[in-house]
Amino acid sequence: DINCGVRLMASRLTPEQVEPRLRELVNQLFRDVPTGVGAAGALTVSVELRCVVERGARWAVEHAYGSETDLAHIEEHGCIAGADPAEVSHRAWQRGREQLGTLGSGNHFLEVGYVAEIYDAEAARVLGLQLDEITVIIHCGSRGFGYQVCDDYLGVMDSAVKKYHIALPDRQLACAPVDSPEGRRYLGAMRCAVNYAFANRQVIAHHTRKAFEKALGMSAAQVGLRTVYEVAHNIAKFETHIVDGRERRLCVHRKGATRAFAPGCGEVPPEYRAIGQPVLIPGDMGRYSYVLTGTEKAMRDTFGSTCHGAGRAMSRVKARQAAAGRNIIREMEERGIIVRGQSRRTVDEEISEAYKDVSNVVDACALAGISRKVAQLRPLGCVKG
Repeated sequence: DINCGVRLMASRLTPEQVEPRLRELVNQLFRDVPTGVGAAGALTVSVELRCVVERGARWAVEHAYGSETDLAHIEEHGCIAGADPAEVSHRAWQRGREQLGTLGSGNHFLEVGYVAEIYDAEAARVLGLQLDEITVIIHCGSRGFGYQVCDDYLGVMDSAVKKYHIALPDRQLACAPVDSPEGRRYLGAMRCAVNYAFANRQVIAHHTRKAFEKALGMSAAQVGLRTVYEVAHNIAKFETHIVDGRERRLCVHRKGATRAFAPGCGEVPPEYRAIGQPVLIPGDMGRYSYVLTGTEKAMRDTFGSTCHGAGRAMSRVKARQAAAGRNIIREMEERGIIVRGQSRRTVDEEISEAYKDVSNVVDACALAGISRKVAQLRPLGCVKG
């Protein structure tokens, strides 16, 4: 969905402090962060939803879901300009009013893990990551609100393709000229969904902090869960890049790609600017995820972009067939990983072998020079939608 993305949080805890109560922690997260296709959150914001889509994560912080420090470590500071609520359908408003603070379904997840390996000691120091430090990854997007925005505009884009005589190489592609009425309408609606997703992850982060405190019997200061960074991997934004030797303002659409801006770029938080933008690459629930940083080569070759995850190696149907007759949750527990899912079907579809080994994907990006490896994170507990 629109602005599907990843937030990485790091704590003051070690696995030794968490593992004795890991099951309680995962169960508490499962209770406090609703999951599944139609899941509703703990808050309904029908009156304020227009404020949510205009202010994004800032709306959440203004309503006591987090702090200014969170905003400083989110791509676009958690709010993209130009959202136009007038371009959002009634159906999208209906779907969005009860889903703030929910994880959704499919490959979306909330994972408790730890820093298992460090490859770049200086970059890890700048990011505040240490070996054996407990981490949290939140992977989700704009939920039914963003899905509906996309669905509403498919017909608009299809008509625009015919109207402007655009030849597309694939029937599944859809587009309109950026400066056309159709393009401007979609950008206004899309930005609303982008901001909804930023607010959604911010609310989830708040409930995650509270779940840690409840399950572990610790204060917020003892847990110390802070936002390292949050990045989108399904978003269109206007950026300045060098094309044919000169600067140009471009609409860069990253679909299944992550922004990977180089050291010195102004869009990178000041404290990270010397190492480049943090890049967060989730893997599957049984193996590992990675923290990378952006590079100059990415700016030259890929419009400041790199990979976004492992990618599926088999369809959901094939994954369910591979999991038939097995108890995946018990298999994961035997490997030291506690998993909770909204349904057995969801867990079966998300088995590790359904995904490529993300280490191979990350190594390919590192060898290509479009991102640098900083750290590997391994899972201890996972909540699946």
